[in-house]
Amino acid sequence: MNNNSSHTFESVWATLDRVGEKLDKVGEKLDRVAEQQAENERILTEKQAETDRILTEKFAEVAKSQAATDRLMKKLGVRLGGMGNSHGSFAEEYFFNAFEDGETDFFGEKFDEIEKNLKYKRNGLKDEYDVVMFNHSSVAIVEVKYRADKDDLPSVLKKADTFRKLAPEYQNYKIYLGLASMTGFDPEVEKGCKQYGIAIIKQVGDKVVIYDENLKTF
Repeated sequence: MNNNSSHTFESVWATLDRVGEKLDKVGEKLDRVAEQQAENERILTEKQAETDRILTEKFAEVAKSQAATDRLMKKLGVRLGGMGNSHGSFAEEYFFNAFEDGETDFFGEKFDEIEKNLKYKRNGLKDEYDVVMFNHSSVAIVEVKYRADKDDLPSVLKKADTFRKLAPEYQNYKIYLGLASMTGFDPEVEKGCKQYGIAIIKQVGDKVVIYDENLKTF
């Protein structure tokens, strides 16, 4: 009976030892898994940090490129604006010289005085007039464009009204309006000029040609 009890006790301990060995192995495996997980997390962290660094550099490059593009566009805008202003100034000078050199006998009248780039300001209202011609009873206001556009018509039409308000000494004068263009007129622009009674003034060859059949006084 005692021998059987001893044998049973030893068997239990042997079994416990085997279970302990298995648990140790499981523990070792869990430790290896934990180590591998920690290593994976470290690698992922490093990769994420590298990705963040690359993205930061790329964003910085894009921002730098965008800033350079913005500066270039700004410079081009200034240059293009300058070219537009130069074209406009050239057109104004051309027509002014043509009128001054003798092309002032039109609108059915003779004008004996001519001014360019007249600027008026009065009671908060201001306006500028490219070419203005005068005689004893009439004023001719010519808006000059390098190329006339249909959007220019409202600007031309309001010149008569602003001129009367800004230069009241000409309150009782007849006012004629003209639109001059260096590079021709779109058919819609010509149609609008004829409809509203604005003279059409063109450069044809080396001459200035004026179409004022439908001219009105304002």
